[in-house]
Amino acid sequence: MPSLLPTENLLEIVMTGIFTKNFLLVYFLGLCSFLGLTKETTSSVGMSVAVTFVMMMASIITWPIFHFILAPHGLEFLETICFILVIASFVQLTEFIIRKHKPALYRSLGIYLPLITTNCAVLGVVLLNVRQDFSYAGSIVYGISAGLGYGLIMLVTSGIREKLWQRGVDLFEGFTGAFFVAALLSLIIVNYFGVIKF
Repeated sequence: MPSLLPTENLLEIVMTGIFTKNFLLVYFLGLCSFLGLTKETTSSVGMSVAVTFVMMMASIITWPIFHFILAPHGLEFLETICFILVIASFVQLTEFIIRKHKPALYRSLGIYLPLITTNCAVLGVVLLNVRQDFSYAGSIVYGISAGLGYGLIMLVTSGIREKLWQRGVDLFEGFTGAFFVAALLSLIIVNYFGVIKF
């Protein structure tokens, strides 16, 4: 019987999701939005909030679907399809809310907002929740932490790139600039936090 209450160290899960196993810097998942939207802080904030919301809600819904519907009936092979349907539903809800209440942000996010459905970072979170055999509480914490880690790197990268652009430094423009900042952040985080074997 899967556990609803945490059976793992939640602080370790938080540190893992945000820093030591960051989806952008360690797993290299979600790079399309990272490369496309880290030119402006506003777009990065909007995408970070949207991705964190979808990761959290997908973690809340997919864990019981897998453990109480798919696994007991031997239907584990349907997990990817089911998880993508859940993710797509929350992406549609997020897109509707942003379009209605923040039309300027909706336009700035462009194609990247509906592409959250196929964002491998979001699918990666819900699949890792199952693979790591987290409790229900642990999977929710991991979903939120992974979203916060994604948002942290998006915001720091966009802030650095904006400052460089304002000062007329065009040496690291475009994809090169994004990868340069990501490499620096990877070195800092791994040097400071190390790598937790999970």
